[in-house]
Amino acid sequence: MPFPPFSRASVRRRSLLASAAGVALLAGCSSAPDPAARSSALSAADRARARAARDSAALAERYTEVIAAHPGLAERLRPLRAEVLRHVKAFGGASGASESASASASASSSASASASVTPSASGAVPSSASGSPSGAASGSASASASASASAGASSVPEDPKAALKGLATAERNLADRRAEALLDLPGESARLMASVAAAGAVHAYLLTEGGK
Repeated sequence: MPFPPFSRASVRRRSLLASAAGVALLAGCSSAPDPAARSSALSAADRARARAARDSAALAERYTEVIAAHPGLAERLRPLRAEVLRHVKAFGGASGASESASASASASSSASASASVTPSASGAVPSSASGSPSGAASGSASASASASASAGASSVPEDPKAALKGLATAERNLADRRAEALLDLPGESARLMASVAAAGAVHAYLLTEGGK
């Protein structure tokens, strides 16, 4: 029994459908992420990490100021400050500035202690107070470090509890900002931001509830 002949319109319609399917398949296989969009996402992530590094460095400096103003809190605050400095490095920043600030605060304390030592019975003048160039240089360095430490400590509340509360508020506010910022970041940067935000929330708890 012979098969009915295909009409020319039917053949043409099938050809068009096959061509359309082939074009769609080719478009699906050849589609790739837009390089410009990927570059924009990377630059936004880089900017976010740089900003996060600066924020952590400023927070570490605040810890340094509180420790300088309230030495009795040093044992409690130094581990938290050390972790904040690790956050600076994790975001690609340099923690050297904050570390040098801490060293300056320690140096100024040592300089103040040595300056209060009375002259010996022989009337000898301490080398740091002598007119030698090295004594003048060390005196100038100690003076600038002391001035820097004093400027930072002057903004710290005199009440230790109020100083701790201020640190806790700074930690909490920064953690909240980072929790919002991570929503606009790609995978690795978002995970890092989430981890550091969680650490900040823990710090805020330790600064308020942990000492009770």
